[in-house]
Amino acid sequence: MNQKTFAVDIDGTITENGGGRIHLDALAALRHLTLLGHNVIFVTGRSSIEGYLLAVFGGTTKIAVGENGGCITLDTNEHIKLGNMDKCQEALRIIQKNIDNVFEKPVFPRMTEVVLERTFDLDLARRLMESQKIDVSLSDSQYAFHINSSGVDKGTGFKEIMKKLSIQPNDVIAIGDSATDIPLFKIAKTSIALGNASEFVKSEATMTMSAKAGDGVIEALDTLAPTLSRL
Repeated sequence: MNQKTFAVDIDGTITENGGGRIHLDALAALRHLTLLGHNVIFVTGRSSIEGYLLAVFGGTTKIAVGENGGCITLDTNEHIKLGNMDKCQEALRIIQKNIDNVFEKPVFPRMTEVVLERTFDLDLARRLMESQKIDVSLSDSQYAFHINSSGVDKGTGFKEIMKKLSIQPNDVIAIGDSATDIPLFKIAKTSIALGNASEFVKSEATMTMSAKAGDGVIEALDTLAPTLSRL
């Protein structure tokens, strides 16, 4: 068997609703892949610790890339930080000073990024950062707005895992639904956008599914199953 590595988003991908409830059938299908000898690694805008705990309890590969690539959790007390929290906090202070209705989102504690409620004009904040020459990136995961260090995204974070585990791009299958997954799509030979993804995100993937979220993950795995060893 040719081992594959599945890089899988969490929110909007294996969740059933906006509250973050896991689609259990999708998780069971991913666990089955792990039992077959493939890697299944969560790559998420959530904390890498949340991703790691989902892997532990879900029975998938016990590594997680979180904070949109800013932090990797390899074990309970082993983290690789790729982002700079101080720079993100500086950006937050400037945004809050100049734009109304900017609020931090109550989330699991972050180590490298700032997470905001989707209550303001993100493009206005991006222009502000550019005019102030603040070297950060702002993104929309559809779950929240994120402030990350410039150059940090799910693709750069996952590349660290690829180096660590000697994974080749031809063996990576990425599954996601939002614009934050596009950098991950770009480093994977096979990239899958689910039915709830925007048309722009779908245009960046090599495959698209009609079903949404967890049902879309199952559809994707069913589609891949006959040729998985030859991908």
